[in-house]
Amino acid sequence: MDKIKVAVIGCGAIAQRRHIPEYASNPNVELVAFADPVIERAQLMAETYGGSSYASFEELLANEKVDAVSVCTPNYLHAPMTVAAANAGAHVLVEKPMASSEEEAQQMIEAARRSGVYLMVGHNQRLMPPHVKAKEILESGRLGKVLTFRTSFGHPGPEGWSVDGRDSWFFRKDEAVMGAMGDLGVHKSDFIRYLLNDEVAEIAGFVGTIHKEGTDVDDNAVCILRMKSGAIGTLVASWTQYKGGDNSTVLWCEHGVIKIGTVDGDEVIVEKTDGGVETYKVGAMATNEKQVPSGVIDAFVESIVTQTPPTISGEEGLRSLKVILAAFKSEAAGQTIKL
Repeated sequence: MDKIKVAVIGCGAIAQRRHIPEYASNPNVELVAFADPVIERAQLMAETYGGSSYASFEELLANEKVDAVSVCTPNYLHAPMTVAAANAGAHVLVEKPMASSEEEAQQMIEAARRSGVYLMVGHNQRLMPPHVKAKEILESGRLGKVLTFRTSFGHPGPEGWSVDGRDSWFFRKDEAVMGAMGDLGVHKSDFIRYLLNDEVAEIAGFVGTIHKEGTDVDDNAVCILRMKSGAIGTLVASWTQYKGGDNSTVLWCEHGVIKIGTVDGDEVIVEKTDGGVETYKVGAMATNEKQVPSGVIDAFVESIVTQTPPTISGEEGLRSLKVILAAFKSEAAGQTIKL
């Protein structure tokens, strides 16, 4: 079969560390083009991996016939770029949060539907081995219903991750739209929906800028969630976990507790109310320091090759985004928001 011709739009940290190397190592893919307003970044990727470089995505789409595109740009550009790529007949993998608003997300979903292409959102938490294992354990039913939970994602902030450091777009509200919630919180709203196979019914959000100076995007959020099933729990997103970042989830169930990512080396721990303890070493979760394959790129390529719609679809991305948008509404209104 012919290789899938892929273009990457935006050549910052997530593209350099995840998308591009993972495409390069996929035997079904040929990387053909890169775009970045800082043309040197696109040129460096083209020199390293082959293909052409462009300073704008419009130019790239006008000059290249591509089968698929990764959109790895500041949040406010996700929607216009996704719509343009879909209109050009390309499948799109977009970074999270998929859009800045519900309306934008709907436009993206509609554009993909109209063109008969796939839209996938880069919610990699679902694909991490400890999370896959935990879902399998839950679905076996042996722990009964999930009653309460906490899920958390925190690190010291984008300045250590972004190619632009403290000058990153992550800190500029007109480009980022949202801070830690768009960066980390939306991963966890997606993950808890997936893990519990449930939707958020109601949310109370405390969202604010506590410590990062010179920015008006949120650097911390603590949210209380009530799920449709009745389970209640917390969701935390933080850019100020300067020592010991957190990417853990704990579920208290009728017959025991599941701890995910709480102990290094034992990625999933099940402690049963009858005294039994099980530990699973299933492989680490990806962190900014330790890039294990995210699984997202391979899943996207697999969808295209097998002509199977992606499970982490635009619709799924929108459901996870709605939770985060509701948390901002809750903060602004000082009350719980029903979804």
